[in-house]
Amino acid sequence: MKIDFLYLNEQDMIKAGVMDAAACVETMRNTLSLFGKKDFLLGGPRGDEHGLQVNFPQKSDIEGFPLDDGPDRRFMAMPAYLGGKYHVAGQKYYGSNSKNSSKNLPRSILMVTLSDVDTGAPIAYMSANLLSAMRTGAMPAMAATYLANPDSRVLSIIGPGVINKCALMCYMEVLPKIDTIKIKGSTPTSRTAAEMKKFIEEKYPQVKNIIICKTLKEACMDADVVSEGMSVTKQEMEEFHLEWFKKGATVFSMGSFFVKEYDRFLDTTMVVDNYGMYEKYMNNFIARGEFDELGNKREWCIMGMHFIHEVNQKKIPRNKVINLCDIVNGISNGRSSKDEIIMCSIGGMPLEDISWGYECYKKANEIGIGTKLNLWDEPYMK
Repeated sequence: MKIDFLYLNEQDMIKAGVMDAAACVETMRNTLSLFGKKDFLLGGPRGDEHGLQVNFPQKSDIEGFPLDDGPDRRFMAMPAYLGGKYHVAGQKYYGSNSKNSSKNLPRSILMVTLSDVDTGAPIAYMSANLLSAMRTGAMPAMAATYLANPDSRVLSIIGPGVINKCALMCYMEVLPKIDTIKIKGSTPTSRTAAEMKKFIEEKYPQVKNIIICKTLKEACMDADVVSEGMSVTKQEMEEFHLEWFKKGATVFSMGSFFVKEYDRFLDTTMVVDNYGMYEKYMNNFIARGEFDELGNKREWCIMGMHFIHEVNQKKIPRNKVINLCDIVNGISNGRSSKDEIIMCSIGGMPLEDISWGYECYKKANEIGIGTKLNLWDEPYMK
């Protein structure tokens, strides 16, 4: 049996609509709905693994062995199956090294494979840096349709890199009254902050005020929506103080959200994209001896793990942490009052890469782009 598959490079993906913010937001809504209905599989024997990661050692006796010479040095494979109208299997795979910037490369270089569920044959192989960034940015924007005050006007971008640039495009689709954007980069004069400001000026003339903030506190104060998308080492972390957020604020974290005063979360509404994922992270740390049974040694900075910490300490019941998929499926309520502060942790899942990749693949087929590659006309051995 002949098997061909479609290869889509980055320019093909752009032509196939990978940067279509509105469509990506709706795809994420569909994806979370299927996740809530259990119509999916992730990796591992229980179908719940986020992925399998290769970490490099600090030292090795083997000559030429690759070492961990900086943050984000890893390879990762993230397989998944997604049902519903997609009914497709796939995998996101990437290598990552923060030193890539010195080579004028992105920190991570990503590819997505789509496969036929019955035969396992490849359907498509595609460039996935933009795909992954867009699906990551679309998730908080989709969540904002349920959690943010609809009259939100002030958006704060903390970490003005690629992820938050894509998130901005998606927020602007669902929060049309945004007229002020605050930007917090690593420094007030950072290149990414200046580039974000220019991007907003050129693409969103309706935004009347663009403020580059000097401090994390300045960025958080008075914001209706806070979008955190930082990637930092432990040594570089700044602490968030929950009293900085005004009544009615909605805070989305896609990266590093470091706090010491856990109990202040008790006065907020806590939402997660995948409770089990954060629970497993916490359990893995405990199993390695990096925490006691209550998670009291805190060497992590993921918002969702802070929520798990509160549950483990029995400060809150499990049902106090709301599943975003339950909100999407109408099982739980979104925002219930204008003044509540909502904290939403977005960790991401390969299901999102698969669904958005599939939509781009369909579009590419419709408009006739990409390169058809042949796996075989007949397999040499069967």
